[in-house]
Amino acid sequence: MTKQREHGSVPSFPRAPGSSGAEAARASTDGRDRQDPRRDAAVLPLAPPRVRHSHSNRYAFSSAAAAVLAQDLAAHLDGEVCFDDGSRALYATDGSIYRQVPIGVVKPRHARDVEEVLRICREHDAPVLSRGGGTSLAGQCCNTAVVMDFSYHLNQIVEIDVQNRRARIEPGCVLDDLRDEAEKHHLTFGPDPSTHAHNTLGGMIGNNSCGVHSVMAGRTADNVHALEIVTYDGLRMRVGPTSEEELEAIIREGGRRGEIYAGLKSIRDRYADLIRARYPKIPRRVSGYNLDELLPENGFNVARALVGTEGTCVTILEAEVRLVPSPPVRSLLVLGYPDVFEAGDHVPQILSFDPVGLEGIDDALIADMKRKDMHPKDRALLPPGGGWLMVEFGGDSKEEADGKARKLMAALKQQEHPPSMKLFDDKAEEGMLWTIRESGLGATARVPGQPDGHPGWEDAAVPPDKVGPYLRDFRKLLAKYTYTCALYGHFGDGCIHCRIAFDLSTPEAVAQWRAFMDEASDLVLSYGGSLSGEHGDGQVRASFLPKMFGDELVQAFGQFKALWDPRGRMNPGKVVDPNPMDADLRDGPGYQPPKLKTAFAYPADGMSFAQAARRCVGVGNCRNKHKNVMCPSYRATHEEKWCTRGRSHLLFEMLEGDPLKGGWRSEPVRDALDMCLACKGCKSDCPVNVDMATYKAEFMHHHYKGRLRPRAAYAMGRIFDVARVASHVPWLANAVLQTPGLSHLAKALGGIAQQRAMPRFAGETFRDWFAAREKSRVRGPEVLLWPDTFNNYLHPEPLKDAVGVLEAAGYRVVVPQATLCCGRPLYAEGMLDKARAQLSDIMDTLSPHIDRSVPVVGLEPSCVAAFRDELPNLFPGDERARWLSRNTFIFSEYLDQIGYAPPQLRRKALVHAHCHHHAVMGTDAEKRLLAKAGLDFQFLDAGCCGMAGSFGFDAKKVNVSLAIGELELLPAIRAADPDTLIITNGFSCRQQIEQCTGRKALDVSQVLAMALAHGTSNLEEIPAREREASMPSARPEPGRAGEAWGGRP
Repeated sequence: MTKQREHGSVPSFPRAPGSSGAEAARASTDGRDRQDPRRDAAVLPLAPPRVRHSHSNRYAFSSAAAAVLAQDLAAHLDGEVCFDDGSRALYATDGSIYRQVPIGVVKPRHARDVEEVLRICREHDAPVLSRGGGTSLAGQCCNTAVVMDFSYHLNQIVEIDVQNRRARIEPGCVLDDLRDEAEKHHLTFGPDPSTHAHNTLGGMIGNNSCGVHSVMAGRTADNVHALEIVTYDGLRMRVGPTSEEELEAIIREGGRRGEIYAGLKSIRDRYADLIRARYPKIPRRVSGYNLDELLPENGFNVARALVGTEGTCVTILEAEVRLVPSPPVRSLLVLGYPDVFEAGDHVPQILSFDPVGLEGIDDALIADMKRKDMHPKDRALLPPGGGWLMVEFGGDSKEEADGKARKLMAALKQQEHPPSMKLFDDKAEEGMLWTIRESGLGATARVPGQPDGHPGWEDAAVPPDKVGPYLRDFRKLLAKYTYTCALYGHFGDGCIHCRIAFDLSTPEAVAQWRAFMDEASDLVLSYGGSLSGEHGDGQVRASFLPKMFGDELVQAFGQFKALWDPRGRMNPGKVVDPNPMDADLRDGPGYQPPKLKTAFAYPADGMSFAQAARRCVGVGNCRNKHKNVMCPSYRATHEEKWCTRGRSHLLFEMLEGDPLKGGWRSEPVRDALDMCLACKGCKSDCPVNVDMATYKAEFMHHHYKGRLRPRAAYAMGRIFDVARVASHVPWLANAVLQTPGLSHLAKALGGIAQQRAMPRFAGETFRDWFAAREKSRVRGPEVLLWPDTFNNYLHPEPLKDAVGVLEAAGYRVVVPQATLCCGRPLYAEGMLDKARAQLSDIMDTLSPHIDRSVPVVGLEPSCVAAFRDELPNLFPGDERARWLSRNTFIFSEYLDQIGYAPPQLRRKALVHAHCHHHAVMGTDAEKRLLAKAGLDFQFLDAGCCGMAGSFGFDAKKVNVSLAIGELELLPAIRAADPDTLIITNGFSCRQQIEQCTGRKALDVSQVLAMALAHGTSNLEEIPAREREASMPSARPEPGRAGEAWGGRP
């Protein structure tokens, strides 16, 4: 069940006044043409639900009981109540190896909602789980419980108190949002996990997270001053440091609060000596409950005692956290050692120079990145070595920060065998190097040619002066079990990260894993370390807590939990009285993914769609709201089902068959993929290279097999056929599409948004122009210019200019003899049979050119991407497909490759990269070419434009399209000077810019043609056609997202 609102609609993302994006999105999923439900019901799941290794559901909830619970919640909450199968499937896993399908999901809108959730769940005896970004690695973010997602509404910064260096935040607040705001006052929140761009403060408090700069600032527990909490039985109170006088007063006052504090005092008094003796004296003791914070010397800080309890004790409503000064200038010194072990040996010496960050990486991590072709430019910055330390210094000035680094360098040079050294004080280069370190988790997951790595023993911590010896012993242990992994992490705090290639596929392999974990825990404890140094215990490490703390302190943990949660309903089975570590495994014994007949081949996933569907490891980079192309639909809506991770989880669950049923005909999966723009941003931005555009095309291909599709799918997906007919009578087509009344009717019939202006068909196609032009006298090498559907039929000027530029470069331009289309408009609609036929025609037609090794050059990035990506995936055994994939280039890429030196055009320009250009070809060549042309240009980091071919024209998606454009791109275009050139190589991008800002945008071919014709001419000297392309248009905007959508309520 999903909570119903007015008019019976299901809230998909935030509501706004009038014709909102939320309403449009809801229409896209609820208002489509439906088929006979009996037909869908006849479709069997892809595979029967499998028998898992074991389950640990302590509080089984029947579907009937869950339905009653959902009704009660919906009747009393302002936030969303989502008990439907799709929502439950979305939240069935986190970043760990576990899977537990929740009872349902709630998105509380305010603190009163949270209290109501707890009250109603208490009445139904339902367990509860608080969730933030869902990136936890130990299993603490999945449970058979009612999941409260705090990231959706309760994500605000309440206050920043600059004078006292504190901030008040809601638990769903993203860490980088707080840091960005605090930096305005030269302050920061010290702990900063690598997921800082999308993890929440509530999750950090739950796990006691750390990060690079915990060397400077400590763990999250060290940075929490007070918490506003509510218990499962409904007690709401503020907790923090408590003097002895306050403690006695609270106890005397009695009541539930007094009872809790009396119990806490009893635990402290009874176990104080044992706590002092058994708690490791290391920077990164994250395992276990923070009972040491109750000791008198620590101020009986109840808030800090609750940090790291992983949602097993209380629910956090608000946190007051400490802010620390942020050094305004940073310098990064990278040291290269022969291996990571020797790097670890030098940690104590380097710590004596007081760095603000000290990280380590090994050569295996770099090798994994090479296999995945990750960060080649960033890797090139590393000094020679087989193990590296990244040492960051801070200061009030460049001289101060560099001076600290140079002091260390001078000391290291005195050694008999000094490391290689490289000092960086350029922010861009520092950022590139930190990208290497922060990519550790993603770089070590799904590595081609390597067994899959898993979390489980990924964050053990030892005393910093024992890093080198521990790493040597740990490597021996790995070899004993024939496991492999990269070693990296927060060496300055003694915390070692790794993603080990555990085999969990058979009972025997799981038994070996358990034996390894047993020995690994013995090893780290022998060094005086901690089972977890950052990610918490959850389910995977909790069973080893008696080893670390002894039975008595583990008993104290149970008493601590029972004080707060007597009924044991807060995230049960984690930390205290834990579920077995080998229960609830996502890919454990019995996991048999179905073998499916698919249109695409999936060569990178063993020719298996099921393997592709499990590629996501839950890192959550697709939930980044501020950079990258990935994931535009999430950036605009903040809906989990509309991010790459959410869609991946749904596809995985679709193959499971429970709770999602219906296989390829699953409606929740269709709804999630329908809002995918097929931008391919995830193919490059996702650390494990999830290719959701391909998965969407595959799913839609099967979902609509033998069924009618939405009207817009035919209107835009078959644009090649429409354009071919329209080209014979363009005046008539334009009259229908541009005349009021007729245009309104045509859009309505085609499912096209009324506020969209329809592109005009050209009076003469590019192919007709090319055939009629005087034969070129150029006798240079031959190049085939691809006349894509959009530029050929709608906007031939860029292709014409491309001919001129290529001929000026000395190349003889040819075009295909037949009229062809790469099929790009068909992919997003899943019309793969038709697309495959068109690609087959292309290979047949181009065979003579392939035989002569004539390179193919295209202007439209999506078409070039089709040749480079979809073509070999649909024809994996065809050598012609492989050749075209290797020898098809985007225009600027080809010119850069042949060393073309364009005339100078000294103009300012704003450049936006088409998503497929970014994801498949990359933009480095274009940057070099524009620099050669003398342009003073800014390359926008604005993500997707939001148009995405047919997506932005679809009446049910237009408001999401506009919302995406308004995130960054459209405001940047409006802010540009009138004489600044706007450059983008995509018909969709140019349409979005023109229709929403009134500015005309140029293809790079047009810019280079301007350079050929006018060189350094002033704007006034440029003929009307080129000048018009760079000046504001009088065309009215179709509506900005801020008005059409209104943002989140």
